[in-house]
Amino acid sequence: MNVVAACSALGVSRATFYRRRKPVAGPKAPRPKPARTLSEEERKRVLGVLHQKRFVDQAPRQVYARLLDEGKYLCSTSTMYRILRGAGEIRERRNQVRHPVYTKPELLATGPNQVWSWDITKLKGPRKWEHYHLYVIMDIFSRCVVGWMIAGRESEELARRFIADTLRKHGIAREQLTIHADRGSAMTSKAVAQLLADLGVTKTHSRPHTSNDNPYSEAQFKTLKYHPKFPERFGSLEDARSHCREFFHWYNDEHYHSGIALLPPGIVHLGLAGEVIAHRSEVLGAAYEAHPERFVKKRPTHPRLPAAAWINPPTPWTGSDNDLQS
Repeated sequence: MNVVAACSALGVSRATFYRRRKPVAGPKAPRPKPARTLSEEERKRVLGVLHQKRFVDQAPRQVYARLLDEGKYLCSTSTMYRILRGAGEIRERRNQVRHPVYTKPELLATGPNQVWSWDITKLKGPRKWEHYHLYVIMDIFSRCVVGWMIAGRESEELARRFIADTLRKHGIAREQLTIHADRGSAMTSKAVAQLLADLGVTKTHSRPHTSNDNPYSEAQFKTLKYHPKFPERFGSLEDARSHCREFFHWYNDEHYHSGIALLPPGIVHLGLAGEVIAHRSEVLGAAYEAHPERFVKKRPTHPRLPAAAWINPPTPWTGSDNDLQS
């Protein structure tokens, strides 16, 4: 019987048959060291030179070139890398700026006056390069603008006074509130930090160049600037104040915000959302009783007010319970 027929009868592939016919290979003979290999003493010497104070933060190519200028040759740059790899020292050796690691802010509000977000945006003035600065503080749970101010400049002293007046206006107690902002000069100023520390208010900041860390203020500014009545330029500082006075009244008291069950932010901030939702639910119930055939799937219900507002909610846990056991 030939190999093909035998393998077919036994259900074994020919590749397996030929592989198993090969003799078992014995242990490999040790590989001889090339004649050009550095001795252990020479390797230690190279590593010692790389550890010298003048070379400790330089790449091997820089060390290699410097030694050649001094009339010395120890080994090639690739050998230097092999020696460093053997010592577990392959890393960035150059002396350079170390940027701090910024923590992602994770903030939770389950009611008004727990977390505020504030920011400053520019409004175009009557002439090119002329701007007014709009300071806005909003509550992230209710989306209510709790304070705003327009000034001709951005400064830490104006910011300090603006925040102090807003805190006083709303009667914020110690350890009650967290204020979140980005990393603008006024937001990170010592004057503002000292004020918040004195009043027992916690402060947090966005990571650099991460607009998603301050989403509520960014969204509110977009609503402001995309409003139909927002002008290309403001004729004067008083013109800008007049416009914002009208806009923020509309935003807090008349604007039905999609993020808070189509309620005006002012209603939510005052704790009246339950009453308004109950009234709307009665209207929907009456509409269903009058014409149930118009509601195909189910009885209409009013959306619930979100129970919480997050800035960067934690990533949901995806592991198993066994991962939590020590």
